[in-house]
Amino acid sequence: MAKGKNSAGIIAGLLAGAAAGVVIGMIFAPEDGKTTRKKIKNKANDLKDQALDTYGDISSKVKDQYHHLAEQAKETYSKVSDNVRGGFDKYKDHTIGTVKEVAKEVETELDGLK
Repeated sequence: MAKGKNSAGIIAGLLAGAAAGVVIGMIFAPEDGKTTRKKIKNKANDLKDQALDTYGDISSKVKDQYHHLAEQAKETYSKVSDNVRGGFDKYKDHTIGTVKEVAKEVETELDGLK
């Protein structure tokens, strides 16, 4: 019999708690459904505007960073290109000088064989 009383007490407690929750919810309900829906819609619009603003800010930063990196890449390309040209010209001049020296030596050797 103790089990029956205990179960009945638990059920009565649950029902009383549920009833109290409904009453408290009704007392503290903020507004009617129409007002609540309007607030939800306004909040959703605010969040959308905030998301668009954030997107615009990030998009602008990405574009700025892209242009900055593109400019750096152009400068780096120009420096590397200048270095390669300078190195090529240096070795070309050196090679031409060496070829001329070898040609003179060959000429001298050929003249000596005549």
